[in-house]
Amino acid sequence: MTRRSFLGGVSAAVLGAQQPSRPNVLWITCEDMGPHIGCFGDSFAKTPVLDGLATKGLRYRRCWSNAPVCAPARTTIISGMYAPAMGAEHMRSLVGMGAGRKMFPQLLRDAGYYTTNNSKEDYNLELTGKVWDESSPRAHWRKRAAGQPFFSVFNFIGTHESQIRTRPHEWKHSFEGVRVPAYQPDTPEVRKDWAQYYDNIETMDAWAGGILKQLEADGLLEDTIVFFYSDHGSGMPRSKRWPYDSGLRVPLILSIPEKYRALRPAEYKPGAETMRPISFVDLAPTVLRLAGEKAAPYHQGVDFTGGKARQYVFGFRGRMDERYDMVRSAFDGRYVYIRNYMPHKIYGQHIAYMFETPTTRVWKEMYDAGKLNAVQRRFWERKPFEELYDVTRDRDEIDNLAGKEKAVLTRMRKALDEWLVSSGDRGFLPEAELHVAERPYDVAKVKAMADRAASMTGEPPADGLKDADSAVRYWAALGFVMRGKSPGLLAGDASPSVRAVAAEGVGCFGAPGEARAAAEALLALGDAGKHGVYVAMLALNGLSNMGDRAPADIRAKVKDLPDGEKGRAGGYVSNLKKGFV
Repeated sequence: MTRRSFLGGVSAAVLGAQQPSRPNVLWITCEDMGPHIGCFGDSFAKTPVLDGLATKGLRYRRCWSNAPVCAPARTTIISGMYAPAMGAEHMRSLVGMGAGRKMFPQLLRDAGYYTTNNSKEDYNLELTGKVWDESSPRAHWRKRAAGQPFFSVFNFIGTHESQIRTRPHEWKHSFEGVRVPAYQPDTPEVRKDWAQYYDNIETMDAWAGGILKQLEADGLLEDTIVFFYSDHGSGMPRSKRWPYDSGLRVPLILSIPEKYRALRPAEYKPGAETMRPISFVDLAPTVLRLAGEKAAPYHQGVDFTGGKARQYVFGFRGRMDERYDMVRSAFDGRYVYIRNYMPHKIYGQHIAYMFETPTTRVWKEMYDAGKLNAVQRRFWERKPFEELYDVTRDRDEIDNLAGKEKAVLTRMRKALDEWLVSSGDRGFLPEAELHVAERPYDVAKVKAMADRAASMTGEPPADGLKDADSAVRYWAALGFVMRGKSPGLLAGDASPSVRAVAAEGVGCFGAPGEARAAAEALLALGDAGKHGVYVAMLALNGLSNMGDRAPADIRAKVKDLPDGEKGRAGGYVSNLKKGFV
């Protein structure tokens, strides 16, 4: 199909040497980095390139990533939709985007733009059609047709979590100079990781300078709108993977050259900053507007270069690698509201990849040895249903105001409730059921049971165990588990996810004589070859949570279970199996 021309009737193939009537758009992005650069108030790392870009552009001081880990964050960016609205919030999952929907670079291609990605994708969405003209380590705007406008992404992986712990390393920053957040222990290991984090930021700044020099060498500085941002907050534990401000706040710089000053937002002045709350779901409609296009009807974000500013931005956490959780958050520029839908699970569940970071290991070792203070211990303990933090006074988000600021809590609670329903959040479904085609879903109904279960008010929701909707039964069973009670084995339930949660409840909290039957049920459901990786992960998490209540002979059989399909979630079943060896 011929792409629609951005010049109105002239195809991209015959552009020749014509000058583009629309701006080029360049994204310079990095990974796992909070607003820890000079122009955002943190001068520990020297970032002259980004500080220089900020003197020409506008800094967004209240930009949230939506997700505190790469895959769901990038899914939200590329789709222009909240990942939970598509059931795509779980780390390294894969679902369909939905009929009639396109990733936004496809919309730019339809408009005549040359689109390149260099080179990370990591989307939780099945690709349909051609998204990029090129997506590879060799992708570059220089390969476009003469005069053709481009949208080009260059991503730096050197700030990623994995690079914080890469050894050997020659440190540039002093260990004594780093700031250790109040929730982490102040140890040499923690200081080394933070120092290396800042080292990597300086390396990234120099890399960004190289991209901008190429733009200048091509004579394109005045024809190109430049964005800089990171895919989520710091890669350090309790930042990465957690939808706090520390896990979601990123630096975003927008530089629009004088030639396109008509596209600048009202608050734009070179070197200025704005406190307008924005988030990654807003990137697609913003770029489309700058390119002269309209947002798609299914886009859930807003253009942050024009129009009315949103009052709230939102965050989410689903399954992180092999461990299940569900957290949602809201931010109004001052207060962060957190709702933990699985408060019975500790913050710091054992995620194999996270435990490769020295900070994580020493933090847990000190907890086990009783060497942490009350604030530092929280990461290894159960969560409250609700949290509320004033980040203007409490940058580390350690003073939970949920029991103190009642008016703020009520307002933020209402904002989150409305968003969960209006966005069509599918995260209340068991993950295995996200992959059931055309599954009916009443988000308000299922959410009501989840709220009832997780709020821990009243008795376990026994009536929900008989509901016709398996997702309602799933949350009802979880309501028993959260309260430390057994819902019964529910062996006849049609949903393997419900059976897995019920068996965990029986195994952990039922009569001692029921433990074997529960463990046997979880072992059977842990067969990924028969039930798929999502049911298997849920079941093996439950068996792991049984601890010593699971008979030794059953635990010994876990190693012989198949790992299941080798898809995006492949390997996570294997991670869980290692915990039984």
